Amino acid sequence: MAKFLTKRDENYARWYNDLVIKTEMAENSAVRGCMVIRPYGYSIWEKMQAELDRMFKATGHVNAYFPLFIPKSFFSREAKHVEGFAKECAIVTHYRLKNDPSGGGVTVDPTAKLEEELIIRPTSETIIWNSYRNWIQSYRDLPILINQWANVVRWEMRTRLFLRTAEFLWQEGHTAHATRKEAEEETVRMINVYADFAENYMALPVIKGYKTESERFAGAIDTYAIEALMQDGKALQAGTSHFLGQNFAKAFNVQFTDRSGKLDYVWATSWGVSTRLIGALIMAHADNHGLVLPPRLAPLQVVIIPIYRDNEQLEMISQTAMKIKNDLENAGISSKYDDRDTNKPGWKFADYELKGVPVRIAIGPRDIENGTLEIARRDTLQKEVVGNDGVVERISALLEDIQKNIYNKALEFRTKNTFYVEDWKDFISVLDNSGGFIMAHWDGTPETEEKIKEETKATIRCIPFDSPEEEGKCIYSGKPSKRRVLFARSY
Repeated sequence: MAKFLTKRDENYARWYNDLVIKTEMAENSAVRGCMVIRPYGYSIWEKMQAELDRMFKATGHVNAYFPLFIPKSFFSREAKHVEGFAKECAIVTHYRLKNDPSGGGVTVDPTAKLEEELIIRPTSETIIWNSYRNWIQSYRDLPILINQWANVVRWEMRTRLFLRTAEFLWQEGHTAHATRKEAEEETVRMINVYADFAENYMALPVIKGYKTESERFAGAIDTYAIEALMQDGKALQAGTSHFLGQNFAKAFNVQFTDRSGKLDYVWATSWGVSTRLIGALIMAHADNHGLVLPPRLAPLQVVIIPIYRDNEQLEMISQTAMKIKNDLENAGISSKYDDRDTNKPGWKFADYELKGVPVRIAIGPRDIENGTLEIARRDTLQKEVVGNDGVVERISALLEDIQKNIYNKALEFRTKNTFYVEDWKDFISVLDNSGGFIMAHWDGTPETEEKIKEETKATIRCIPFDSPEEEGKCIYSGKPSKRRVLFARSY
């Protein structure tokens, strides 16, 4: 199967698309710009959901659900917000169809026009803050810590499966606080949760930092982001957390009586990640053989494949295989015994390798005689024959080793492809030759930021939290700079 993949270094975009399609993760739908997430892709999203949901609830958040439709008038209340999303909005204008009398199927019933047009949510700040206005009267009602698992629509013309589609799945947190300090702490807390998830579950090293003013979320005072480096040298924004100040509270007149009896506006945050994380998982770890899934997010961690000539051998192998499978399952390791007779072992090996299953166990008649197993790990493609005593402990340790190895490989790649650049010539050279992360000085002006973007398509991905103050000169303008920022071309 993997031989039908485009080579990663020959055409990265086609290699990525081949992987998504051939692993049956997703496909394009009949609706332009939208995708069908197939069961294997959705099972990875479910694993991501489960871990993130657990992490959200551990930090005090609860889930709720708000309407898909947002009155158009809500958007006009926060000027920067509507400006940021206006070009991406899908709008519902009518609520009924009727048969076309000319025989052309169905048409919109012109008498069924909505009194107020509805926006299909691109994000939910406006509809949620309209509800919060009814929920909040006093400091006793705060904080509100709500998360929503939902779909959103942002009308995209140039799409790519998982990375940029007109409709996608995500979670969006929306919190309300009595003080600025609490809201700012929440914003930092959630970007740290995202970084924890990316590094410890996705095996994806990320850089945390502030967005520049031009890159902030529409309507936010500050946006924090985690940025990851893909194997083609481009950056991918893997999660954002926004300090909204009192902007949405003022837009929707959400006030509360504080402890001193004074009336004040509520402080807000919002934060989110989406199915784009599946695209990040593919682009950061996969190879020319297929997916390489971190064990903590793999829907299937171990597959057991029998190698046999006849039913008698199969029956003998199955007894051992099923015991191993049950022992693994009892230890919390997801496993499958694939004894289908519709495909040969070699086909199965290639299929599970393509789909990134972390560990493969092969058992043949000779293994039964010798009390051995052949274990293959997906990350390195190494195989070894081992005794079947203590197999659960061995597999458990192996899965942890694979998780760490995938992370370390991605970290090593990022380190090798992070460049500290002092002048414009070297900046251009890095972008045109290898790509990667570029740490360089910037004079802090939006004019310079825009000029760099226009001339190179590289943007300031973030101002890293841990970027130390140091004197330098802007790579473009030559003006003084106090610290380096992170540049890259991106998805």
